[in-house]
Amino acid sequence: MNNFEKNITFVIVSFKSGHIIEKCIQSISSNIKIIVVENSNNVFIKKNLENKFSNVEVVIAKKNLGYGKGNNLGISKVKTQYAFILNPDTVLEKNCLNELSKVQIYLKDDFTILAPNLLNNYGYFSIRKKNLKNRILDVDYVKGFAILINLKKINFKKIFDESFFLFLEEIDLCKRIKNLGGKIFVALNSKIQHSGKQASEYSLNVELCRNWHWMWSLFHYNYKHFGVLVAYKATISKFLSSIFKLFVALVFFNKKHFLIHYYRLNGLFNAFLKKRAWLRPDNI
Repeated sequence: MNNFEKNITFVIVSFKSGHIIEKCIQSISSNIKIIVVENSNNVFIKKNLENKFSNVEVVIAKKNLGYGKGNNLGISKVKTQYAFILNPDTVLEKNCLNELSKVQIYLKDDFTILAPNLLNNYGYFSIRKKNLKNRILDVDYVKGFAILINLKKINFKKIFDESFFLFLEEIDLCKRIKNLGGKIFVALNSKIQHSGKQASEYSLNVELCRNWHWMWSLFHYNYKHFGVLVAYKATISKFLSSIFKLFVALVFFNKKHFLIHYYRLNGLFNAFLKKRAWLRPDNI
């Protein structure tokens, strides 16, 4: 284990992720500390993971904190320079940390966030600069399933904005970092697998909650950073689409689609009214 790896602690926020999280943990060196924040209050997951993996500490959150607040709790227990935020439905390729280390050395630690590349290549947006010789992209933001945060370069009291429960917390973080002149990079040769939407066991309640929070977060993020007019502009087409699809589902007696678009509209109305992101799967 090199000095770079010695300075990393992984933080994984889990919500009923027992079906997939072990594969994620197994892809990480057993010499590296892993903090799992379990949002479902499942004591069995704690006992199971800590018995199987000597490098894993499971923190039972006692209630569903969401992505941002859960990660803040995990980060508060990190004693290393880097906190590696990871989703439970990811698997690190063997080259992942080694390639990140090469970029860290090349950048001389002058970054706030460094992210690995997807195995089948990242969907990049807002690329500022390409350094293809060293296989680095300078970007405006990265997705939250795998981000290495250089804690020495960030001085927010709480890393993630806890007003978000689910979706866009990492985009908000990247926006705040960029506003302060921070640097965000992607290491193209560092590879990771991400299943997507597999972090929690599927249930209709979870699906409805995800749709509610996507609409709430989309409005809230744009309102926070760009103002009310941009927030309405960013959501109006989705608002109209959900109204149309809700009535179509009603006509064809499609209960699932009706509920999905009802909850999308409800989440958006709550954001319009500036209400907090209160919905949880257990409330449905």
